[in-house]
Amino acid sequence: MKPERARGTRDFAGREALLRQEIVATLRKVFELYGYSPLETPILEKFETLASKYAGGAEILKETFKLTDQGGRELGLRYDLTVPMCRFIATNPNLKMPFKRYQIGSVFRDGPLKIGRYREFAQCDVDIVGVKSMAADTEVVETAQSVFERLKLGIKIRVNNRKLLNGIIAAAAGIKTDKAETIILTLDKLEKQGKAAVEKELEEKGVAAAAIRRLMELITANGSNSEKLQKLEREINDNEGKKGLAELRQVLESLEDDTNVSFDPSLARGLAYYTGTVFEAFLDGNEKKLAGIKSAVAAGGRYDEMIGNFVGSGREYPAVGISFGLDIIQDILTTTGSNAKTTAAAVYVIPIKVEAEGKKIAGQLRKLGVNADVDMSNRDIKRNLEYAAAAGIPYAAFIGEKEVKEGKIRVRDMASGAEKLVALAEAANIIKGN
Repeated sequence: MKPERARGTRDFAGREALLRQEIVATLRKVFELYGYSPLETPILEKFETLASKYAGGAEILKETFKLTDQGGRELGLRYDLTVPMCRFIATNPNLKMPFKRYQIGSVFRDGPLKIGRYREFAQCDVDIVGVKSMAADTEVVETAQSVFERLKLGIKIRVNNRKLLNGIIAAAAGIKTDKAETIILTLDKLEKQGKAAVEKELEEKGVAAAAIRRLMELITANGSNSEKLQKLEREINDNEGKKGLAELRQVLESLEDDTNVSFDPSLARGLAYYTGTVFEAFLDGNEKKLAGIKSAVAAGGRYDEMIGNFVGSGREYPAVGISFGLDIIQDILTTTGSNAKTTAAAVYVIPIKVEAEGKKIAGQLRKLGVNADVDMSNRDIKRNLEYAAAAGIPYAAFIGEKEVKEGKIRVRDMASGAEKLVALAEAANIIKGN
């Protein structure tokens, strides 16, 4: 048997693993700056939980990995982190609200494979539960802005509102909310499949040609955010659509910086549990050209009914959240040339005929908070420097008989080649950038 990875999965080592850790560290930092607390849930869930009519809907259930344990119980691999969080809240009724959580973990979907899409991939979610106010939606969008600013990635965030979209469908096609989901699933394909394919599918679903033309006219309106809102205010007549307009306006007007936020009336987000604001973030600018990735790098929205339906107590659990695609962000940063390191070491200690002293120096540097590696193969200086350079280690530290006698070490900046003979404590400060 030839050992092979399962299709749609990946291994991470060296440079890739370090970059991944740096991205996760950035996400955690931003999430905690906004007051979110960590949550961890099992990868396995009862299949009935994942298949609940209040979960992700029929489309995502088709991609769910299903298995049976030795007791005959049906289980599934989680396809997102939202459904497990809802189950957690349902089984912990004494949680204090608002509940602000973040979670970073693997999810699994048996879907088609392409660039940026895998069968096992990591999601990084933040959610605010227990807040009806659109202030929570605004904060989630601003959290996304902060994440990508720290990652130095230019993005465009598209926003819409499901109540508004239902209102648009009602105005254009006379289809009420309870029957609009099938139309929304088709509209969700607009970005990937194009206008002609969407129009054809709507026609196959029995939508009249005139209604299709009117619907496409409304959801593809041009202009500024304010201009598009004003146009739809003149067109939308039902109460749900008007409420969605008001909510969306409140979110857009509350943002501290809306330069990279665009109101897109066509944005659908196919998952069935969304009830209000929806948003997706895409690469913009030079990064988009370099990476060639068209998929969303983050997406989410408001889902006010899902948790309450899971709990079944009649209590309301308004909620809003967003999920960041760790794998696709990593692919982008790899393509755009971020991070050449293959090790976490900040210094490579090179002993010259004093192996025991080299090990001792590495240990002392570690006690001073420096990530240190040491040559254990008795290689010559040239080969050691080549290794340090290839691994992206920023400093080398030489220790020979002369340095031992003087109680110092010689530190080399691998980028400039500059060297300094210094005491251990000063060497640690140099390496740490102090």
